[in-house]
Amino acid sequence: MDSETKTNPLIEVTGLSKLFRSKSGQWVTAVDSINFTVQPGEVFGLLGPNGAGKTTTLRMLCTVLRPTSGTARIVGYDVVTQASQVRHQIGFLSANTGVYDRMTAWEMVEYYGRLHGLNGDSLRERMENLFATLQMNDFRNMLGARMSTGMKQKVSIARALVHDPPVLIFDEPTAGLDVLVQRAVLLEIAKLRNRGKCIVFSTHIMREVEKLCDRVAIMHQGKILECGQLDELRQRYSQPDLEELFFQLVG
Repeated sequence: MDSETKTNPLIEVTGLSKLFRSKSGQWVTAVDSINFTVQPGEVFGLLGPNGAGKTTTLRMLCTVLRPTSGTARIVGYDVVTQASQVRHQIGFLSANTGVYDRMTAWEMVEYYGRLHGLNGDSLRERMENLFATLQMNDFRNMLGARMSTGMKQKVSIARALVHDPPVLIFDEPTAGLDVLVQRAVLLEIAKLRNRGKCIVFSTHIMREVEKLCDRVAIMHQGKILECGQLDELRQRYSQPDLEELFFQLVG
């Protein structure tokens, strides 16, 4: 990335926090005043165990959850005061993204394209390119109820990309997939990064971080314990093994 690009992050998170009230009435801090930025053409990894606050963070960025305090801006839009504009700037994918049983792959992606204001020849051309790129033409007319897990995940990727957003948010997108589909998903994310997309990638799998991420934030109990390029973190802690570095920080 050149110096000019570095001055214009597409994601800016400052002092972002989220508190929930427990069943006993106590306030629980899920995300605790975190800060980070993400540039175009960068995969920014959120690495942490279950319950670290990764998914809560991503839901705030996607405008699904309202922050308790702090700010987050996506392509300059505030996630609270400009939520509608934010939604048009992002594509979201998780391991739990639902696929409608009674719609075909083509119908589902088309539906999401129309929700984002696409129609006519421009929508059809965009969909044809996506279905070819993701190798989905063999099941483009298959109902969701008959799809394999890998097929459903490809549909989820296509509908996250159909409006060609500059920012992509992936919440453990390879969870539950077999190794071949996992590899296909990671390769697709790498291609998107090479096309200049700004990507946040949440995972607890060390291998995925090492394979994909330009920078990583290590989260634990709602806090970002460390953030930087992998080589920087290894040198800082004199620990060449990412897994050992992770346990050194969270332990």
